[in-house]
Amino acid sequence: MSRATSPRASRAGLAAVLAVGALALAACGSGDAGSGATGNSDAATDAGSGATGGATDDATAGDLSGDPTVFAAASLNGVFTELGDTLMAANPDLTVTFSFAASSALAEQVNSGAPADVLATASAATMEQVGDLVVDPVTFATNTLVIVTPADNPGGVTGLADFTNPDLRIAVCAEEVPCGAAAAKVFTAAGLTPSVDTYAENVTAALTLASTGEVDAALVYATDALSAGDAVTTIEFPEAAEAVNANLVGVLADAPNRAAAQAFVDLVLSPEGADVLRSAGFGTP
Repeated sequence: MSRATSPRASRAGLAAVLAVGALALAACGSGDAGSGATGNSDAATDAGSGATGGATDDATAGDLSGDPTVFAAASLNGVFTELGDTLMAANPDLTVTFSFAASSALAEQVNSGAPADVLATASAATMEQVGDLVVDPVTFATNTLVIVTPADNPGGVTGLADFTNPDLRIAVCAEEVPCGAAAAKVFTAAGLTPSVDTYAENVTAALTLASTGEVDAALVYATDALSAGDAVTTIEFPEAAEAVNANLVGVLADAPNRAAAQAFVDLVLSPEGADVLRSAGFGTP
């Protein structure tokens, strides 16, 4: 578990939006909070109202309290920590705790009854694994794969075809996690059989293998490559378009702190939340 504790003042506009949005939530009760957040379909529009049913009327900026827990895909670490800091800055009595891991592992924990308030996954398939334990999950971002190598690219990797070279050390995510499932799709689309040396437990582990030089190349999300900066060399490839992953988020049906959970989800779905996501390299619906 990682705990976000240092408020960030750099996004003061986000705190103001929280105040306005939460006041509207209090005025409207559980009617249509979050409606229009995704613009995908009528079902998505209803997601906010379905998840807000247990929110209290005093869930305004500054009034949220407690210790809500957010389960989120490893690739969301940076942006969710930043958004958690923003929510806590507006609510001094609130402490948001995060658990970042592979989406499949988080889904298993939810299905086993682990206490959490929010679940965010890196694919629709992993969100489907929890069924109605999450209320009306909404797509809030997208992500694609890129190739990363150590900064000096010792293997001379230029594209996806190099992943078939048995002389190179190659890492991809395990297929049961979203980044691994996406990798399998791109190899199928390219008609390639990769020579994989390491199957990483999540995208963060795959990125670490490349940045530390333990492998010559790995497949990771574009957002993780961006966060690594000069520690890696990033190579885009056209087949990545065949495996675009959707990120979904929703409030758990049995969320212990439903008001805070909904406030966090609303922040993720807000225009300001979208700005944070885009800055980190995510696509938005």
